[in-house]
Amino acid sequence: MKSLVVYFTRTGKTRFVAETVASQLSADIEEVVDKKKYSGPIGWLNAGRSSTREKTTEIDPPKYTPASYDLIVLGTPVWAWRPTPAIRTYIKQNDLASKKVALFLTSDGDPKQAAERTKALLPNSTLAGELSLVSPLKDKEATEQKITEWCNSLKG
Repeated sequence: MKSLVVYFTRTGKTRFVAETVASQLSADIEEVVDKKKYSGPIGWLNAGRSSTREKTTEIDPPKYTPASYDLIVLGTPVWAWRPTPAIRTYIKQNDLASKKVALFLTSDGDPKQAAERTKALLPNSTLAGELSLVSPLKDKEATEQKITEWCNSLKG
């Protein structure tokens, strides 16, 4: 199964998970680059505001075409109980209808609402799996074990 891991990260937590997933699945990996910068305390506030308003943003053009893959794995941090504007934009700009899509979320709190809101953006996709990781860098070994188990379920 040819797989593509697509993710956005602001702090590196989601990158760690995306790289681990890509390694486990022998997948290509694509970082969604938001042209708007969200660094520092003001950036954090703007990130929450943009996410709460369910905004899209300007992203760099992707290197990979999702249509060429059997499985698309989307990774997003949770911002204000929602997916990031960059992932929202990626989903809107790329036809994922009829695609097998797996979703992982990273957060420091409850990701359930963000997972439901992200899945709502994918009404014509087949959900292959979902993984929520709270504070994934706190115990990397435990996180890697959860990712391995999840990736094994995606392969089956």
